[in-house]
Amino acid sequence: MTEINKDQNDAPKTTGHDWDGISEYNIPAPRWWLITWIICIIWAVIYWFFYPTWPIPGGNSKGSLSWSGQSQLAETQAEIDVIKSVHLQKISKMTPQEIQQDPQLMEFALNGGRSAFKENCAACHGSGAQGSKGFPNLNDDDWLWGGTLDQIQQTLKYGIRSGHDKSRSSQMPSFGLDKILTKDEIKSVAEHVMSLSDSKLKNEAGEKIFAANCAVCHGVNGKGDRLVGAPNLSDAIWLYGSKKSDILYSIFYARAGVMPYWSGRLDDNTIKQLTLYVHSLGGGE
Repeated sequence: MTEINKDQNDAPKTTGHDWDGISEYNIPAPRWWLITWIICIIWAVIYWFFYPTWPIPGGNSKGSLSWSGQSQLAETQAEIDVIKSVHLQKISKMTPQEIQQDPQLMEFALNGGRSAFKENCAACHGSGAQGSKGFPNLNDDDWLWGGTLDQIQQTLKYGIRSGHDKSRSSQMPSFGLDKILTKDEIKSVAEHVMSLSDSKLKNEAGEKIFAANCAVCHGVNGKGDRLVGAPNLSDAIWLYGSKKSDILYSIFYARAGVMPYWSGRLDDNTIKQLTLYVHSLGGGE
């Protein structure tokens, strides 16, 4: 190892501390570092004067500009509200069909409808409108009461069996509970209903019972009737389950799902936006 000899005066000074022959140098911080440090202190004092900082007794803790995150949010929200009010005024005077013809207004309505759906509808239909057992999937083209803009808007406004005077309402008979059919007859009907979407299954006795008791609403071929909310039984889309036990339960006890009405709870503009959003999900007609 080569040892470099230095003049005594050039040798770095130490703090006087020594550990096992190792000395601690007393070297000042670089000048650039000191300058940066001083600038930061000055900047902090200036920032402290203009913007929010630690509370000062008897002073203004909001700074001379009285700026705050809340005030900035309020200003930004006010700007957004002005823009929204322009679009909402237009929507209030237009039908859903007319809104569809305006790309900018349609984009605004879809965003508003998506937000309203998550707040009011997702609890039952799911965040993606995929539905679940007893709650319709709004992404397909299978509709109990119709999937046009006017039909969707009517359903949203007045609901299904909701208690509203204009609510859509129909009731499937409880064929077992009310002793309209015997258990064997219900079993036969269930097998026939399953055969409507699966040609491998067939029950001639069930077909006759179906024609006499169920065809008036569901149709002879089980295609359903939207005027009374009777589901299509031939498309293999099942609201309450496709198992035989599910179908037997529906025939024996009947089903009567309820959707709340949103008229009076949501304003007309929000209902229009919801209508357009639901219609756009993929199953709208």
